[in-house]
Amino acid sequence: MLGRSAILVPKSAAQCAVQQQRGMANLKAIAIRLKSVKNIQKITQSMKMVSAAKYARAERDLKAARPYGNGAQAFYSGAQIGRDEEGNLKPVEGEGGQAPKTLYVALTSDRGLCGAIHSSICKTIRNELLEKPNLDNVGIICVGDKSRAQLGRLFSKNILCVGSEIGRLPPQFGDAAKVANAIMTCGFEYDQGKMLYNKFVSVVSYKTQELPIFSMSSVNNADKITLYDSLDADVLQSYMEYSLTSLIYYCMKEGACSEQSSRMQSMDNSSKNAGEMIDKLTLTYNRTRQAVITGELIEIISGAAAL
Repeated sequence: MLGRSAILVPKSAAQCAVQQQRGMANLKAIAIRLKSVKNIQKITQSMKMVSAAKYARAERDLKAARPYGNGAQAFYSGAQIGRDEEGNLKPVEGEGGQAPKTLYVALTSDRGLCGAIHSSICKTIRNELLEKPNLDNVGIICVGDKSRAQLGRLFSKNILCVGSEIGRLPPQFGDAAKVANAIMTCGFEYDQGKMLYNKFVSVVSYKTQELPIFSMSSVNNADKITLYDSLDADVLQSYMEYSLTSLIYYCMKEGACSEQSSRMQSMDNSSKNAGEMIDKLTLTYNRTRQAVITGELIEIISGAAAL
């Protein structure tokens, strides 16, 4: 029979020292990770509070901006520009029976950490372009670096211009005017255009939608454009510029409100995930620490029993 002292004595002192070093190394790594996750939780909680304040302002500004978009859409709808009698969009044909020249405007921003709100716009455009057999008649205007980064991987040759410094401050009517000026002076004579944006639905949801952009020829050839009096070429050109700016301003306000609400929800989920990770790391840290202490006690008792 082996005595109690023989059972408690470890196989070798070197093995015991290695086990102790491993325990201390794991304990230090867990402590560093725990501190890092706690700092991340503080950042996400702060960003959630900032996004909540910005969301309240964005929602208030959106209510004031919606008449701009509704008024511009009412003009196109009343004149039935690009639509049939049932209100559906007419198919557009290009010159000489070729595919029509199509312009895509992706309204995103430069800032991330807001879920898939920018990816949904780029994904919609990417899916439509991948179905086209030829991309020579396609032009893309990226409003924001997020759309440029995602669409530039596959369609870099089709990007006409990029708008930067979007999303750092609330969008203003002057910003929309710059985007409208870029559309009209890009040198791409399009037959039809699409403007994709995120429409704000509620605090927890948004919907990616598109608005048609009509060219001057489409407006001149509208069926009921004669309903409006005193429309000469100069007046129509000026109103087209103003209506395009109004639509862009409305879409940018919708996208800004959707972005802030999505970022608020994303930061809330990140804070909750960080809290769960902190609980797991704390439990692992305490278990590892207890194992290290138990190992040291075994060494002391074994050494005392061996004497």
